[in-house]
Amino acid sequence: MDFFNLPLRISMPTAWENHIYRQTVLIVLSIIFASGLIVFFFRNKNYYFVQSWASIKSWLIAAPLMFVVMGLPEPWPLVLLTALAILGAKIFFQIMGMFHRSNFVLLCYAGIIGLGICAWYDRLDIYNAMPMALLGIACLIPLIRNSYKRMIQYISLTLLAFIFLGWSFMHLGLILKFPNGVFQVMYLVILTEFCDNTNLAVSRYVGGWKMFPGINPRRTVGSTAVAMALTIFLAGSMRYLLPDGSEKYWLASGLVASLGGFVGDLVMTVVRRDAGMKTVGPFIIGRGDFLHRVDRLIFVAPIYYYVMTVLL
Repeated sequence: MDFFNLPLRISMPTAWENHIYRQTVLIVLSIIFASGLIVFFFRNKNYYFVQSWASIKSWLIAAPLMFVVMGLPEPWPLVLLTALAILGAKIFFQIMGMFHRSNFVLLCYAGIIGLGICAWYDRLDIYNAMPMALLGIACLIPLIRNSYKRMIQYISLTLLAFIFLGWSFMHLGLILKFPNGVFQVMYLVILTEFCDNTNLAVSRYVGGWKMFPGINPRRTVGSTAVAMALTIFLAGSMRYLLPDGSEKYWLASGLVASLGGFVGDLVMTVVRRDAGMKTVGPFIIGRGDFLHRVDRLIFVAPIYYYVMTVLL
């Protein structure tokens, strides 16, 4: 591939120039601030309000920053996603206790940057070949270091971090290339975060059979069903962010955000519990760390991308 002969990108209007984006920002921030005001007065009532307030506090800061950057001209939204993917990988390596293995960590970071470049130039062929390329390079590190101790573990965890926090998460960068791509990325972030917080909020009042008690005892059939239903309703209410507002698009989006997000949350919970570490520092000033906020998107982003590729 000759990077010097790649086509020049044409500058597109920023999202801030679109009244729909500005309207969405106003609505979402209004809901966050209104919810925060309500939950603030009940924050000491029980554990669930404490958790809800911790999450809302984070988004009172993170949401405005996210909207500002996502509304900037290209390539800044993609740069933001790439930086977030690297941050997620950093936390993953800290959880797994191998952040000191700089060769593997830096290789993963470089691979994520490579994914961002592939997304920018629409090179899906190279994008999908990157996991195998990274695996091949990672296998050379033990030879370069002339060491074999725990190298299989390091190689495996490096590939896992790259696939989850790189290849999977960076499908959001590919979604940016869809019609109104920035809107669709924001749409997914809103739906997945709403589903997660709704499940947590209603789990106290809606019980039922615990689906995976050995992994996350708070996730019940009742609370998950309610969260899914409300997420699908929200997907329909915000379907104006999609390039086509017909039922098949917003229904598919709601199902992917709720089901894919549910699986992503459980898978990363397995990783954390197996590693014996729950969080690595708070997410800004709230509940959980940064990886808690993006673990649902690890599964949602690629599923949504391929579902929409078929539907569009």
